[in-house]
Amino acid sequence: QVQLVESGGGLVQAGGSLRLSCAASGSIFSVDAMGWYRQTPGNQRELVATITDSGSTNYADFVKGRFTISRDNAKNTVYLQMNSLKPEDTAVYSCNADVSSWSDLIPSRVMDYWGKGPLVTVSS
Repeated sequence: QVQLVESGGGLVQAGGSLRLSCAASGSIFSVDAMGWYRQTPGNQRELVATITDSGSTNYADFVKGRFTISRDNAKNTVYLQMNSLKPEDTAVYSCNADVSSWSDLIPSRVMDYWGKGPLVTVSS
């Protein structure tokens, strides 16, 4: 069983910064791509940023230059540094990871896991 535990959400004023963390734990064999997505009420979940296990990153246009995704492979943890936050960044931010876990002493196929998502609220 694999769990993703996030931290770092909260309330911040426009122009401020927050840092989100997401740690994968459990019977992990390997963690491939990790990423952050966000969702607001009535809207579909949208990609914010992703990072591969080798460190290649991809960002949504609306966060380029403001957000930075990074990871610590030794800790199976992904981070999202959010700067210059805007009220429209208010959303539930969910962590995603592609994980192969141990199953009867054999690595399983890669499966998609999601965290519950911290709420980020940016006030104007």
